[in-house]
Amino acid sequence: MRSVRARAAIGATLVVAVALVAAGLAVLLVLRANLIDQADLQAEVAAREVAGQLATGTPYDELELDDEEDHPVQVTDEEGRTVVVSKDLRAVTGTGTSGVTPVPPASAGASPSRGEGDGEGDGDDDSADDDDDGSRPGRGEVSSDDPDFSDGTATVDGTTADYRFAAVEATTPDGVTLTVYAGAPLAAEQEAVNTVRGAMLTGLPLLLVVVAGVTWLVTRRALRPVEGIRREMAAITASEDLARRVPEPGSRDEIAALARTTNETLTVLEASVERQRRFVADASHELRSPIASLRTQLEVAEAHPELLDLPGAVADTVRLQVLAADLLLLARLDAGEKPGSATVELGALVREEVSQRTGDRIAVGVEVPQGGAFEVNGSRGQLSRVIGNLLDNAQRHAEGSVAVSVAADGRGVRVEVRDDGAGVPEDERERIFERFVRLDDARSRDDGGAGLGLAIARDVAARHGGTLTVDRAAEGGAAFRLWLPRSA
Repeated sequence: MRSVRARAAIGATLVVAVALVAAGLAVLLVLRANLIDQADLQAEVAAREVAGQLATGTPYDELELDDEEDHPVQVTDEEGRTVVVSKDLRAVTGTGTSGVTPVPPASAGASPSRGEGDGEGDGDDDSADDDDDGSRPGRGEVSSDDPDFSDGTATVDGTTADYRFAAVEATTPDGVTLTVYAGAPLAAEQEAVNTVRGAMLTGLPLLLVVVAGVTWLVTRRALRPVEGIRREMAAITASEDLARRVPEPGSRDEIAALARTTNETLTVLEASVERQRRFVADASHELRSPIASLRTQLEVAEAHPELLDLPGAVADTVRLQVLAADLLLLARLDAGEKPGSATVELGALVREEVSQRTGDRIAVGVEVPQGGAFEVNGSRGQLSRVIGNLLDNAQRHAEGSVAVSVAADGRGVRVEVRDDGAGVPEDERERIFERFVRLDDARSRDDGGAGLGLAIARDVAARHGGTLTVDRAAEGGAAFRLWLPRSA
């Protein structure tokens, strides 16, 4: 039951079984209803034929009861007493009376006759007394209402069988109301229903076995690519080789889509792992230099206290502190830390950040319109870090001018940091946002960063639903544009 093939086969078999049982019951019910309707019709025809004879005044002993074995007849009077039965009828049920022995004519009333005036020499009586409605005198009638039907049994010539009885009322010329019960055998109906039911009971298990087998084979064939994907994924997990890919079937079904999605996931995972490896390697390289420099200075100071380079040791310590803080922030961003939903006014944040940078090499020009509302949602600390990183980058590359401006831009707010340095070559404008990437002129500077500032800035911008791009500034240097969606 843990196999998808087994569950699919069992499920399909159960569904087909329920459908076939329901369809079989419907077929049997419809077949039985049709056969019973035919029996009703035969019984009604036989009953009306006898009723017609009684209505014309035919005496009881002269009634023509054809096919007595197939259509047994019983006639009762108003009090339910039997007055006429088929010759070989010995017992009957379902007609309202079980007696099949006719009562004497004296008790049942005079037998219907054509009357004394019906002879050949009394022609005046045959034509003289017409009723007002135009009917012939001395003639009874047969009820035009639908007959009543009932199920019962009859014993004819020693054989008991099931019958369908029709009850038709007839009035004799003498005004006596009689009820004619005529039966139609149900043997053909029962035999047909039993035959169909037997065929269904025989064929249903065979059909269910075929359905289960076909479903098993089809499901097995359909899931064969899934097994290939599973084996390859197990091999990738065992070998830790993320460069491998699962096989993609040539079909365009859901399994092919699963294989493509799995390969796309492996590609992203491989890139992420590779990126993490480079990050660890670059972080180790960046940490090694200041740690080695600081250790050297401390060892020299231990041997020769007078040669201690205290400012250099402090600078290396600060560099380590900044690098550790950058690495910690990147780790939090990679872990999916949410920026928060506090409202931050970017104009005020830019003024505050610039006002604290008293030791910058170049004074920063601030362009923030008065009275403007530049509110965004996010983390004040992270956004302050972005602006600080952009200003640090501008200070590092500027010749003599650094400016920052805040302005509305569509449904967002744009913060632009410009400098008059050498700018960023067009083919390097995306690479500089990678971690631990520094252009050659930046690496040649002693105060060059670790290459994490711009990477952190773009990651924070993306976390806040914004963008960070670089272009050429009007002053000739680089223009970094931070765009963030306006607060609702």
